Amino acid sequence: MPVHDFRLEKYSKQAIANFAKIILKRAIICQYLCVDSIDQQILWELQLNGRLSNQELADRVGLSPSPCLRRVRNLEDKGIITGYSARVNARAVGLDVTALVRITMNSHSSEVVTSLENKIREVPRIVEAYLMSGGADYLLKVVVRDLAEFEEFIRDDVRTLPGIASIETSFAFGITKFPTPLPLS
Repeated sequence: MPVHDFRLEKYSKQAIANFAKIILKRAIICQYLCVDSIDQQILWELQLNGRLSNQELADRVGLSPSPCLRRVRNLEDKGIITGYSARVNARAVGLDVTALVRITMNSHSSEVVTSLENKIREVPRIVEAYLMSGGADYLLKVVVRDLAEFEEFIRDDVRTLPGIASIETSFAFGITKFPTPLPLS
């Protein structure tokens, strides 16, 4: 069997630095991706019902409460669980119009993009925003009471965004699939 010489002295500083970067990247990836089957069960159950008590969650995943709580806190610390919220029926609270707004930019300078994204985060009627590939640069999900409020949104919020070349809107008539848990394997 051959013997390999792994003394660091025989490698250049650049080669060692490159190797260290690879190891660090893999460690960071593992931090996010290295969840075992119990963690996956915890994530699944919390996506289905974020209001489960720790005891109920522990029972569902086959753990005692203390280790279950440690795992949940570890998933939170790693940024895998980013928060808890309630799903609210938009129509039940008077938000009858859902619009998908596609924005195309005329400038992609970092200053314009940063300004646009900061402004998007400040507008409460924009409930989701995505940076896109393809024809449009951004896709915004907007909820409002009615078309008059949507017109106000376009005039006051969208047209004031920096760097906009075009705006295109589609209106949702209904929802065929509500947000579902992420398909964890």
